[in-house]
Amino acid sequence: MTSSLLRSSFLQVCTLFVLAMSSFAADITGTVTNKTVDKPSSGDDVVLLKLSGGMQEAARTKSDTQGKFTLPAPEGEGPHLVRVTHQGVNYFKPAPAGTTTVQVDVYDAGKQVTGVTGRANIMRVQADNGQMTVTQLFVLQNDSKPPRTQMSDRSFEFTLPEGVVVDASLAAGPGGMPVNSAPVPTGDANRYAFVFPIRPGETKFQISYHIPYSGSLSLKPQMFTPTEDVVVMLPKSMQFSGSTADFASGGEEKGMNIFVARNVPAHKQLAFSVSGTGQLPREAQEGEAADGQTASGGAPDNRPGGGLGRPEETPDPLHAYRWWIIGGLGAALVVGAIVVMNQRPRAQVTSAPVAGAPAVKTTVSPAQGSLLEAMKEELFQLETERLQGKISDADYQQAKAALDLTIKRAIARSEA
Repeated sequence: MTSSLLRSSFLQVCTLFVLAMSSFAADITGTVTNKTVDKPSSGDDVVLLKLSGGMQEAARTKSDTQGKFTLPAPEGEGPHLVRVTHQGVNYFKPAPAGTTTVQVDVYDAGKQVTGVTGRANIMRVQADNGQMTVTQLFVLQNDSKPPRTQMSDRSFEFTLPEGVVVDASLAAGPGGMPVNSAPVPTGDANRYAFVFPIRPGETKFQISYHIPYSGSLSLKPQMFTPTEDVVVMLPKSMQFSGSTADFASGGEEKGMNIFVARNVPAHKQLAFSVSGTGQLPREAQEGEAADGQTASGGAPDNRPGGGLGRPEETPDPLHAYRWWIIGGLGAALVVGAIVVMNQRPRAQVTSAPVAGAPAVKTTVSPAQGSLLEAMKEELFQLETERLQGKISDADYQQAKAALDLTIKRAIARSEA
């Protein structure tokens, strides 16, 4: 009898031990590679963040001399995110539940990196009731060789009209989701900067602002980065006046007139004026199916906004941004922003006046535990593919429905 009791107790202890061990997942191992020199990166801070816990830190370590690291990952806490900090710049890698290995690429950072250029600077203008509103999208391309990240307190500089009030501003790195990023005054009149890393690949900044308007206004944007295309879009009821040496008419698109300045060199100041009033058509902000086809079903239309002629044998350089233009300037950014804003309570703050600085409204979003963070990347990619015509309507609707259901369930769990 005693022997049976001992055996039973031993089995119970073993069972409890196995159950206790099963509550922990295997460690997450990985390697940090410095792609600038194509070698392992040692001494970088590596942090494991719990997405289900509102980006709380779950573990921390450093990469060793071979760039390798190990992080303990408790089971049952949902997806995680691995953050590696290299030369003051953060790089992220998703770690869904069950992940045991991740590889993170980092780059050396510099204040000014050769190879960073502007692909597009798109301004959507409308005016009514004594106020002009502008939504502006900057698209930057970092093709540095070897690849490096541009990062400083003036990572990307631009100008704003005097007296503007910034309503919202977002930044998104290559393949990433948008985050709130307020413009910072540089000390020079009407000159501001985004303090945001411009990593190798494509980085987007979007800013919306308004300004008092008496029926006409002169604007003088200055380019501090060489930019392929500067685009101004406004309702047909408004008038545009600019030097023909700089701007050419880009035709019409969905009730909007388009004007384009091409191959604008660094430090050049453009000048144009707008007058009249009008609102951008609602259909212009809703966009259309990005199938690249004409209304008659003919050959793909490579004209941005449907009105810019295509150079012979070459696609229009703005074709890649056609759906950003007619879809409301960065619909994918907006989708990501909606996800972020819906998952967190917000408190709106207006910054104190600063000499030469616009009044900036920002949102302070306390982190809340939810799985929505894990869905942002997939939402961004899905919307981008739809806008670029890379996914059929049927596949898009099916994927979107699944994501919507997952998000709703995540919100319900978070509220509970």
